[in-house]
Amino acid sequence: MTDHRVAAELIDKTVADVIVRLPKTLPIDASITQARGAFSDDHVHMLLLTENGQLKGALLRTDLPDHLDGTGAALPHSRVSGRTIPAGTPAELAHAILLACGQRRLAVVDVDGFLLGLLCLKRRLAGFCSDSDVAARAAELEKTAHSFHRPSSTNALPSGSKAIRTRRS
Repeated sequence: MTDHRVAAELIDKTVADVIVRLPKTLPIDASITQARGAFSDDHVHMLLLTENGQLKGALLRTDLPDHLDGTGAALPHSRVSGRTIPAGTPAELAHAILLACGQRRLAVVDVDGFLLGLLCLKRRLAGFCSDSDVAARAAELEKTAHSFHRPSSTNALPSGSKAIRTRRS
């Protein structure tokens, strides 16, 4: 997709129109180990630390060097400055800002600092991730996870055995 087509798709839209509304969040008392665990998902680029809906910190992998003790709090290693964008910002301008800064994620907040979502520039830099993109990826991951636990025709259960279905949270 060319920059011209991206710009055309974003005309008359604000950041609020193109955000992921249920981004990955952690409470402000999350440990470094918990944050590292959340970052084990390679699609998680920014963790949002919240308290009562307010954004208190935005954390990147690079904020947590390996030498840090995992039992410490993650919040002191996060920051909000430079990692947020107002919801009313024109989407086309937000796209240009992310490209110019070499970033792909910004937390979206209202005037009182309440988290509204996450602005996610797609890997190819040609548009923004949507809730439906995230849901589709989650469904695909779930489907893939289930395929590892099903007997295949070459790995069938012995005659008379029953498959036990487990429930995952």
